[in-house]
Amino acid sequence: MDAAVKPQGCTNLKLRQLMRRVAQLYDAEVGKTGLRGTQYSLLSYVVKLAPVRPVDLARAMKVDASTLTRNLRPLVDAGWVTLGAGEDARSRRVEATAKGREKRQEAQRRWRVAQESLNQRLGTQRVLALHALLDECQELLADLPAEEDR
Repeated sequence: MDAAVKPQGCTNLKLRQLMRRVAQLYDAEVGKTGLRGTQYSLLSYVVKLAPVRPVDLARAMKVDASTLTRNLRPLVDAGWVTLGAGEDARSRRVEATAKGREKRQEAQRRWRVAQESLNQRLGTQRVLALHALLDECQELLADLPAEEDR
């Protein structure tokens, strides 16, 4: 890269602004099911990985334990997820209920509508390029300490 050409502006701010816009699009659609986008993601991980220990779920989602606990609470209260006993007295297991699996299917249909809308607005090729760039950046930053390590 030419030393005279440098990125202008704050990358963190630009990513947060984009994330807010994308989240608005998904939340508007997925919200029709009574779930926020973040709740849909969490419920999807639980359905996919269950039964799963909270520590493993947090690791898979790349969130810290306190964030996971806070985000699980509304799903448990709604009856979509259970926190049951684990393999020993100190461990727990997270599982989706039948009602939770149904809610996830309903939300997944709305998520698809949001994804198609984003693909249409940005163009499929741009979305594919964005995914590839984001994946590459994630790999390049993988050696940074995780939130729970700080």
